[in-house]
Amino acid sequence: MNNNLENKGPFSLSELARLLDAEVKGDPDSHISGVGALESATPGQLSFMIDARYSHLISGCRASALIVPEKFRDLDFNLLIARNPQLALAKAVRLFHSDSREVAAIHSSAFIGEGVLFGEGVSVGPLAHVGDNSHIGAGTKIAPGAHVGKEVRIGEGCLIHPRAVILDRCIIGNRVIIQAGTVIGSDGYGYAPDELGRYLKIPQIGIVQIDDDVEIGANSAIDRATFGRTWIKRGAKIDNLVHMAHNVEVGEDSLLLGQVGIAGSTRLGNQVILAAQAGVVGHIELGDGVKVGAQAGVHHSVKPGQIVAGGLPAVAHDEWLKTYGNILRLPRLKEALKRLGERVQRIEEALKKDDGHSSD
Repeated sequence: MNNNLENKGPFSLSELARLLDAEVKGDPDSHISGVGALESATPGQLSFMIDARYSHLISGCRASALIVPEKFRDLDFNLLIARNPQLALAKAVRLFHSDSREVAAIHSSAFIGEGVLFGEGVSVGPLAHVGDNSHIGAGTKIAPGAHVGKEVRIGEGCLIHPRAVILDRCIIGNRVIIQAGTVIGSDGYGYAPDELGRYLKIPQIGIVQIDDDVEIGANSAIDRATFGRTWIKRGAKIDNLVHMAHNVEVGEDSLLLGQVGIAGSTRLGNQVILAAQAGVVGHIELGDGVKVGAQAGVHHSVKPGQIVAGGLPAVAHDEWLKTYGNILRLPRLKEALKRLGERVQRIEEALKKDDGHSSD
């Protein structure tokens, strides 16, 4: 999880095949010392080709081997053929660029409150703040300028990036990554109007709970609950610039992409995907496996497994494809309707002439 990565290797292609659960095609003894992109990889590096859209880059690729799916088996390259090439790539990068081991230390300029408990191997960087009675688990790193409030619980092996903020009483699980500038536990948006139309703030006395293996991108805002908890469950991955309002629940292994917004008390099931700039109104439920297209606005609950897209309001994906197809046909339909109108006009004029001759 550390951004200070240590390059490891080299590995033979046969060793990589065993570690990445892949099949070798080509020279099993070829030595690989790193990973690079198709267009920039150098001899001795491993690259990847997962999508045919990038096949035009193959002719100029200088990598010593490629990770590919089965459909690219016939490429004239040393290959690692993987059932799940994206997963194999992720494992390969982790093999070659694992975390470097820094000496754990509490910097002299960090503020450490009273009653703070540190597990073994905790690091706290310059000008970081850890509030009273907070507990920080073993191996966790709090980067320079990060703020941890009072009575916060952070588990083991976490990485809190510079200027991230975790406010009072929030609970963070193990192996959680919180990127720079994100705020955990800001007040939820709650106000009550009085008889004069002025708004009285409703105290937000709940917490945020983030379970194990969650990552939250930079400059996101996760509001604390009015009562109870705003809850991000195990394995969820949240992109930059995401906003979650008070009392939202996000299910396990869900993906929230950039600029997603979720209004208060909405619940997302497990493995839900919200594409970039999707918006979800409050007090609804999205079932397990729901997928929401980019910029879609979800105004009602969605049953498990459904795919919705299409802007405002979001509709079933199949329905949106049909509607969009009809939109693309509108220019042709307009021309056809114009021609039909002209034919009808000619027929009407001919009928009028016939009526005139008949009356004579």
